[in-house]
Amino acid sequence: MRTQVAIIGGGPSGLLLSHLLHLNGIDTVVLERKTKAYVLGRIRAGVLETGFVDLLREAKVSKRLDEEGFVHNGAVIAYGNSEFGIDFKELTGRHVVVYGQTEVTRDLYEARENTDGHLVFEAENVAIHGADTDAPFVTYQIAGTEKRLDCEFVAGCDGFHGVSRQTIPGSIRNEYEKIYPFGWLGVLSETPPVHEELIYSGSERGFALCSMRNSNLSRYYIQCSLKDSAAKWSDQAFWKELKRRIPEAYRDKLVTGPSIEKSIAPLRSFVTEPMRWGRLFLCGDAAHIVPPTGAKGLNTAASDVHYLLNGLVQHYHDKDPSGLDRYSETALARVWKAERFSWATTTLLHRFPDQTEFDIKMQQADVEFLRESLSAQKVFAENYVGLPY
Repeated sequence: MRTQVAIIGGGPSGLLLSHLLHLNGIDTVVLERKTKAYVLGRIRAGVLETGFVDLLREAKVSKRLDEEGFVHNGAVIAYGNSEFGIDFKELTGRHVVVYGQTEVTRDLYEARENTDGHLVFEAENVAIHGADTDAPFVTYQIAGTEKRLDCEFVAGCDGFHGVSRQTIPGSIRNEYEKIYPFGWLGVLSETPPVHEELIYSGSERGFALCSMRNSNLSRYYIQCSLKDSAAKWSDQAFWKELKRRIPEAYRDKLVTGPSIEKSIAPLRSFVTEPMRWGRLFLCGDAAHIVPPTGAKGLNTAASDVHYLLNGLVQHYHDKDPSGLDRYSETALARVWKAERFSWATTTLLHRFPDQTEFDIKMQQADVEFLRESLSAQKVFAENYVGLPY
């Protein structure tokens, strides 16, 4: 089998790249290790930047997003019982949209299937060959039978644990990582959101986030120990702890109920450089991870797709290699800014095991500065709604 662009990974970034390339007359094959049902069963965040929403509209897959997505014009920052709002719309003229990653993926699968996109599921033992040559190819197995996919370029959209990043020789890769000494315990419940905007709350007991998926589906998180397990947290214990970490004004308003999903996610910042080796290009989590505090994980993947899409279109339509040549440098410049925002927001509102009283006072001063300074709020808002591509 032969294609122009082999895409490793059938998550949202791989599917979005595939569909946008299709709309530009460029052939792709998407290889996914898991089943479609497994991919759609993964629970992920869903705060979408303006740029990502524009990409989905460009891909002609925004119908449900436009009908069902929650437009958010701001966010609430809380510290103890004190709170204040940051108005994204007033400060930047833009907003974000809450629309679950699962739903984005579902829409993209439907679009690829409606246009006879070539999707290969349960592709095991994927290996990338000749990425540093003019004739790369990918091998994989389906039910134990080896297959070969010849291509002109490979897009590695297969996440942190995928094969794409590991294909780049260690002598070429530079990896930068920060592991945070805590995780997030997240609960999904069929309850109305406690507030129309997201609440980011710091407290002496640790961080909490109040979010939502729709008008009767809420997502809540609390900072927890990495030694914790979700099974040890009863629903009652979770709700009790969440109420301790949010301002009193919201404790009585919080509607609780049985959890329909509960899990713990570790937090890390990670970047690998370069994001290109020969004809292999890394996208999304294959190249970088951010802590979820800044809502940048899916959005940085979208910006990678934007830059790689433009580079491939230039290559095929205009015989111009400059976009592909600059891909890694251009993508990384934006990635590092997203990493900075996610790190800074995490540092602002979480409790760290080794924090001194001085550190806590500095944290409180940072929150107060953000409250009092419109300039600081504008910087926060500009980063939250998404820096330009």
